[in-house]
Amino acid sequence: MNIDVILGLQWGDEGKGKIVDYLAGNYDIVARFQGGPNAGHTLKFDGQKFVLHIIPSGIFREGITNLIGNGVVIDPVILEKELAGLREANVDYQSWLLVSKKAHLILPTHRLLDAASEAAKGKEKIGSTLKGIGPTYMDKTGRNGLRVGDIYTDDFRKKYEQLRGKHQQLLGIYPKIDFDLEALEKRWFESIETLKKLPAVDGEYYINEALNSGKKILAEGAQGSMLDIDFGTYPFVTSSNTITAGVCTGLGVAPQRIGEVIGITKAYCTRVGSGAFPTELHDEVGAELARVGQEFGATTGRPRRCGWIDIPALQYTIMLNGITQLVITKIDVMNDLAEIKAGTAYDINGETHHTIPFDFNDEKIQPIYTSYKGWKTSINDVTDYEVFPDEVKTYIEALESQLNVPITMVSNGPERTKLVLRDAEVVKMS
Repeated sequence: MNIDVILGLQWGDEGKGKIVDYLAGNYDIVARFQGGPNAGHTLKFDGQKFVLHIIPSGIFREGITNLIGNGVVIDPVILEKELAGLREANVDYQSWLLVSKKAHLILPTHRLLDAASEAAKGKEKIGSTLKGIGPTYMDKTGRNGLRVGDIYTDDFRKKYEQLRGKHQQLLGIYPKIDFDLEALEKRWFESIETLKKLPAVDGEYYINEALNSGKKILAEGAQGSMLDIDFGTYPFVTSSNTITAGVCTGLGVAPQRIGEVIGITKAYCTRVGSGAFPTELHDEVGAELARVGQEFGATTGRPRRCGWIDIPALQYTIMLNGITQLVITKIDVMNDLAEIKAGTAYDINGETHHTIPFDFNDEKIQPIYTSYKGWKTSINDVTDYEVFPDEVKTYIEALESQLNVPITMVSNGPERTKLVLRDAEVVKMS
């Protein structure tokens, strides 16, 4: 068996959680392969709204195992809050939630370093979520980090104190920020006890043995491909590999085990925080997209910047990820627009470009647009692709033609049931 992948193709917030939740019933295991509590996956069903930051989005499907992979960084306090929310919703997570022993832990001092570093940047802030993600990955690559497996060792407290001491020295180079480390640590160690109650596994062996025994596995990414540490709009990126390659390192599987790769993109585009966004709208249309789409970060609550869909950026992330099929989300947000645009190329210094420039942030990029007629009617109750207004189908098929990947699903509302299968025969997994 191969491992199928779902990931975002823009700057995050594409609606990955809903699609994972929808498809999870076809799988035995859903595995999160990177990121941490800086990402939020929002799911809506049965009249309730759930936001997951660390736990895989398949957790609401009974009988499906969910694995927090080694590529994820875990804040035990935030994880404990998520688990409490699951208990309130009567989700018996204890039966099917596992955590990799090699996943790294976010310490209270990681969060303090994140806040101090960001504050020191002033106007040069990268838009960190201040969850301690960057400092944790820095310790991981610097070979100083603490992992889930360490919490079971006799000298865990000593390891913790050594790393805390290093962090306190580093904090000395930044302007002072107010914090109560003693209180933060007390809560953190209480949450460690909750983490200990989850089954900890050698994730790489677990995943490969499951594949070899014929189990169907879906890998879930966090953030978006344009935030990838290597290929995103650096330095305004996250600290991990958000693309398909991250599945191999974040779960411990070989490249040839990758099967279907499902890319998620909004019908328009959004971004939270700083960094380039060529198709961003600063007018009433952008404000309308934000209002109707409820574009506020699930993790930070910050308003998202809104703009038209960016075709060159999507062509780039489709190439990087080896996308085999596409899902278009939030197309219903554009129901009332008379005109819809797609950025199909870039004008850079008077020359037309279809590729991403090296320094995407500094280049003066003017998008070149193609316009499409809006449908000016609600499509929220459509369940059959052929019932969509012609204008909807024209837009979707134009995107498909330019991106050269089949669009197999179209999401026309936030609920689990609001998903139109364009071709049920194409939506098949390994």
